[in-house]
Amino acid sequence: MRFLPVNLNAVLVELEDLPQTLALLASLRAEPIAGIEELVPAARTLLITFRPAAIAADELARQVGARSLDASEARSERRIEIPVRYDGEDLAEVAGLLGITPEEVVRRHTGSDYTVAFTGFAPGFAYLSGGDPSLNVPRRKVPRTRIPAGAVGLAGSFSGVYPQASPGGWQILGITDAPMWDLSRETPALLQPGDAVRFVDVTGQPRTEVEAAAAPAQPTVSKSGCAFEIRAAGLQALLQDGGRHGQAKQGVSASGAMDRRSLQAANRLVGNASDTVCIEVAYGGFQLACRGDAVVAVTGAEGPVTLTRADGAQWPLPRYQPVALAEGDVLALGEPTAGIRSYIAVRGGFDIAPVLGSLSSDTLARVGPAAIAVGDVLPVRAVSAGALVGEPEAPPTDLPTVREEVVLDIVLGPRTDWFTPDAVELLCGQAWTVTPQSNRVGIRLAGEEALARANHAELPSEGTARGSIQVPASGQPVLFLADHPLTGGYPVIASVATHHLDRAGQIPVNARVRFRPMAQ
Repeated sequence: MRFLPVNLNAVLVELEDLPQTLALLASLRAEPIAGIEELVPAARTLLITFRPAAIAADELARQVGARSLDASEARSERRIEIPVRYDGEDLAEVAGLLGITPEEVVRRHTGSDYTVAFTGFAPGFAYLSGGDPSLNVPRRKVPRTRIPAGAVGLAGSFSGVYPQASPGGWQILGITDAPMWDLSRETPALLQPGDAVRFVDVTGQPRTEVEAAAAPAQPTVSKSGCAFEIRAAGLQALLQDGGRHGQAKQGVSASGAMDRRSLQAANRLVGNASDTVCIEVAYGGFQLACRGDAVVAVTGAEGPVTLTRADGAQWPLPRYQPVALAEGDVLALGEPTAGIRSYIAVRGGFDIAPVLGSLSSDTLARVGPAAIAVGDVLPVRAVSAGALVGEPEAPPTDLPTVREEVVLDIVLGPRTDWFTPDAVELLCGQAWTVTPQSNRVGIRLAGEEALARANHAELPSEGTARGSIQVPASGQPVLFLADHPLTGGYPVIASVATHHLDRAGQIPVNARVRFRPMAQ
């Protein structure tokens, strides 16, 4: 096995094939190593995220490297049949690539069982191995911008079913109405690692478009009697907490606050646990009215915060200190002057039911509460009388702006060797502009010169981490942020160092970014 750097808290273990990957996964699940936080298996790699305070990277590599690759993942007793209408857009093209008829493609695809090898890309998306070995085709050269929910496709030697409508590059053979992801089920993902899967041809039956079930969390009745009524939501306002950890087995990434330090600071100020849910506001333009009495704190971006009392009196409020709100008070956030995301914490947190153990809104996976909208009423949990609040804190002084270049430390790897030496030098030698297409999934960057690859082979899907700088065919990088996909098929040239991830989450559109490699 080969150990490739991903970040200061992550490493990619490269193995010879899928059986070795699953053997190492089985070993680490059966006998966990203290300090490992998440395991993301893929075709020939295992992404390991760990706590550096609990185990050093070299010690982790030593312990993982000593593991036997003879273990096997426990096989499920389940066998799931998936009905498919084989009328997909790429069926004829796949037949042409293989030199057979479309009918023969269907016969081979339905002729044997598959096994769920691993999950990733999206919640409920399972990579299915096995089946007829001749069904080995490359991804599409140009991915589609939208593939419908239930689409059944091929990529390399894997088969898979898209749980929800999304962009994608798999070759589509047909479509199924079987819901791959449904939050009303005890286990939302229909397909679990180790399950046996069989595709059944039902071509000719009526088609029903399906979308993945992603019901938003529902507010409960607050016992405190306090609530926030949303008067203005701004560009984007979401509920975010410390993240949805430990769900990689279902293809769900952690998500969570884009600037975790600001989330933690806001909660400290009002006396909450550090990962309690807050309101994350992007670019200001946000207003809430308080129903009852509450203690709040605003952190994150630099910008105006105003309080308007019920009688119309108005004055500015400081950030990074607790503030008492009374019945009828209106809190408003203006346009930031530095940074872009603000965090509003309320003592007690919000009395809303979590989804898969978290209240984070994952905008890519569509898991968690819906975006906050005008007219929403967010109930606040009751707290004990006299609950402690924190001392005022000094706000950060180096928040990103469009006025100066934003410097981010990076860790080179794991696929730096897939690029030319000039491309690696160019990554850090030129400034990159943040485009308007950026969001919580990632920052899309544009540079005067694109990054050229030395290796043009198709990279098998492998785990991606928050901070990964993935380079698609255009040569213009994408910096993955909190809502990134769990796996990806483009090479990652480097990753933003963990200590600069919060800073990356505050970078405004049109800012210029420069990368600084760390010594390794």
